[in-house]
Amino acid sequence: MNKQITLAMGNGGEENNELISKIFYKAFKNEILQKSEDAAVIHNGELAFSTDSFTVSPLFFAGGDIGKLAVCGTCNDLAMMGAKPKYLTCSVIIEEGFATRELEKIVRSMKKELQNNGAIVVSGDTKVVPRGSVDKIFINTTGIGEIQQKGISSNNIMQDDVIIVSRDVGRHGATIFAAREGIELSSDLRSDCASLTHQVQALIEAGVQITALRDATRGGVSAVLNEWAKQSNVCIEVKEDAIPVSQEVNGICEMLGFEALSLANEGTFVLAIKKDSVQKALDVLHSFENSANAAKIAKVSDAYVGKVILLSSYGTKRFLDTPTGELLPRIC
Repeated sequence: MNKQITLAMGNGGEENNELISKIFYKAFKNEILQKSEDAAVIHNGELAFSTDSFTVSPLFFAGGDIGKLAVCGTCNDLAMMGAKPKYLTCSVIIEEGFATRELEKIVRSMKKELQNNGAIVVSGDTKVVPRGSVDKIFINTTGIGEIQQKGISSNNIMQDDVIIVSRDVGRHGATIFAAREGIELSSDLRSDCASLTHQVQALIEAGVQITALRDATRGGVSAVLNEWAKQSNVCIEVKEDAIPVSQEVNGICEMLGFEALSLANEGTFVLAIKKDSVQKALDVLHSFENSANAAKIAKVSDAYVGKVILLSSYGTKRFLDTPTGELLPRIC
């Protein structure tokens, strides 16, 4: 392993996985952590527990800000384990000289998203550090949620399961990149940043047979599918022309050589479900504005165990690998 930390180690891809497994997991390994996914399942399977830190640059972007992102990110991690968010902590590191007006705007965004999820902040911490010690503001949120459906796990994906994505992919990554690079767009490209609690609860209430859920943040859908293929020892066959991608995101990808499936999302999740539940799941998702273009994109097979295959409309196929390299640092 590289003897120094690089930006690529925070991208949610191969280097990030190596950093976690060879340093953190090696030191902290225990039975709960071993089974942990987006959130840990604790208290005899009754509660989900998750934590996340947010360092996005710029702080304010089309479709959200670091405050909305912080609450959505942690609540979404809980939702991916079939849990309803209940309690959050909020820790903030603020650079000396940061405008209180901007801090108030960020906190208002957090309050709004907490109300949307039916959750409350019950503890927190604030640190102010000298100029240059941190870039404006970093936020950490930790959450606890009550599990509504037990047994959701990416270790349980089986042959003949079907993969659905909840909406068009890559919006958050494309939006942040455009804002960071000062790219002027005539379109209304916005981050997909949103809470997913209500969609997941609706799927559970409708009786959809859910195997696994995952919000496709750093590393995008590519990272999620590769992790699932390895964890469950299956092959995931993706139909390229079935993947919903907006014209705006597709344009940025073509211009800069990005893969939409590898761009970060902050309000998009991937579902592995039983094939008998596909139409029911799509009907539920299509009833929500921010998942109106949910689509079935892949099936699970045993063709290339541990691999993700991308099938083109021309009949060709290639491996879809876990993202590597820096891509977009400080995306969330």
